Amino acid sequence: MSSHVLDTSAVLTAAARAAGIKADGAELIRDGANVLYRLPDRVVARVGRPGTCAVAEREVDVSRWLEGCAVPVVHALTGVPQPTVIDGSPVTWWRLLPPHRPATPGELGAVLGTIHRLPIPEELRLPRFDPFAGIDPDHISTAQALDPEDRAWLTRRLADLREQHLKLGAVGGCGVVHGDAWQGNVAVPEEGPPIVLDLEKVALGPRDADLVSLAVDHTDFARISDEDYNAFVTAYGGYDVTTAPGFGTLAEIQELRWVCFTLSKAATRPGAAEEARHRIRCLRGDIPRPWTWRAF
Repeated sequence: MSSHVLDTSAVLTAAARAAGIKADGAELIRDGANVLYRLPDRVVARVGRPGTCAVAEREVDVSRWLEGCAVPVVHALTGVPQPTVIDGSPVTWWRLLPPHRPATPGELGAVLGTIHRLPIPEELRLPRFDPFAGIDPDHISTAQALDPEDRAWLTRRLADLREQHLKLGAVGGCGVVHGDAWQGNVAVPEEGPPIVLDLEKVALGPRDADLVSLAVDHTDFARISDEDYNAFVTAYGGYDVTTAPGFGTLAEIQELRWVCFTLSKAATRPGAAEEARHRIRCLRGDIPRPWTWRAF
């Protein structure tokens, strides 16, 4: 068990005591940027990193807003402090989902179409979507997993894409975006409609931002068949982001984010450094499409 999980376990125990929630026999669900635990009475605790209280509070507010808009969404508990904060670490409390599977491309397209048609909730003061979030220039310039040439190339690539993005403007129109839209963030239960998950990146921004990830899976990785991609486009409402003037830039930004995420795991996960170098070779044109990238 990682030290991060051990630390969050202590936070969970204190938060549950403060909130009056049973935490006996808590089971780890996921160890990531947030650590999720399954608790008795079909409750899930989401433990955030110190300093992320505003994000945790916004997740709860977004969940309640979506429920008010009749969008099926992971349910934030009522009647408890949301978030419950222990030593700067926020803990939010959620209803456990029923048995479920990830969404199909068509189901994801339909959910995104619904979200993108919602009015902007002025009361939530959502942040602006940042396509470069998670890309740290300092981390690139000091990455020991890369040779100097690759570090320099990534640094130039980031600067070039920032410049290209500035010239794009608001491609595709702006509104509420999920911010991390992929099939795993929509849960489809055995009975009932798809449920929206992971709300921490919900923001205001170009709607195309939510469509790029699955489109790139289709165009550059062949992970999504023509049939499934067409189902995604049809369910969304007939708009195909790959035809947008700025799609090439948005796709390259998304792929750079995936490279930098893997690079950030190079020191702690076996194979991550090698995978990051492989991804860079793809972006540099040394390996033809469709690419195969290992998940991390």
